[in-house]
Amino acid sequence: MGEPMTDQNEKPARRVLVVDTATSAVVTGVALVSAAGTVTTLAERIVADQRRHAEVLTTLMRDGLSEAGVAGTDLDAVVVGTGPGPFTGLRVGMATGTAYADALGIPAYGVCTLDAIDAAQPVGEPGPRLVLTDARRREVYWAVYDAGRRIAGPDVNAPDALVGELAGTELVTAVGETRFTERFGFVGADLVTPTVASLASIAAEQVLAARPAEPLAPLYLRRPDAVELKDQKRKSLLPAAPND
Repeated sequence: MGEPMTDQNEKPARRVLVVDTATSAVVTGVALVSAAGTVTTLAERIVADQRRHAEVLTTLMRDGLSEAGVAGTDLDAVVVGTGPGPFTGLRVGMATGTAYADALGIPAYGVCTLDAIDAAQPVGEPGPRLVLTDARRREVYWAVYDAGRRIAGPDVNAPDALVGELAGTELVTAVGETRFTERFGFVGADLVTPTVASLASIAAEQVLAARPAEPLAPLYLRRPDAVELKDQKRKSLLPAAPND
């Protein structure tokens, strides 16, 4: 393709590949970031299949680029959701996005997935908004936002423990699956994810400035399941204490 579209100041817009696998869904697509920071979604794929992130991601990326009419060599950056998220799923998106950027010689910018979920919501009533995602092991990842600014988190807790921790916060709403938001008195949804536009919008300033990319830092917030299981097995092999 030719040069990216330009705004009234004749500054080129930036084409961005977006990838996020921190939730139960794979989110990927292509966005156009104008010189003014406005984000337009050229293609978007959101598929809920947390057990097949690695299998479906590259296919969805290819389909998104094709729909947008953008070749890999036309891209200016890759934006990757860095979680928090379960170890295996999150690692798939981060590794794939980083490898794609490296292969093309373009920067990859990391975005907190919870920030992007908040940014995807309507502005709504002023006040603290809780964003929740499934952390498995009967826990949730969470953060609290006010007017688009994160004021608490991200962290991981059991839902009931989080209710106690946020007891003094007058939440205006909670965003997440209903099984989690109902603990706080709010109706949620069956699936909550960031969008291509919300992920790209958070990284827009970096993308437009073409800032040098730094190594992406995943927000695991806890050790991966494999490590936990290994520790449990090690403990089971230790001799019992006298009082056990």
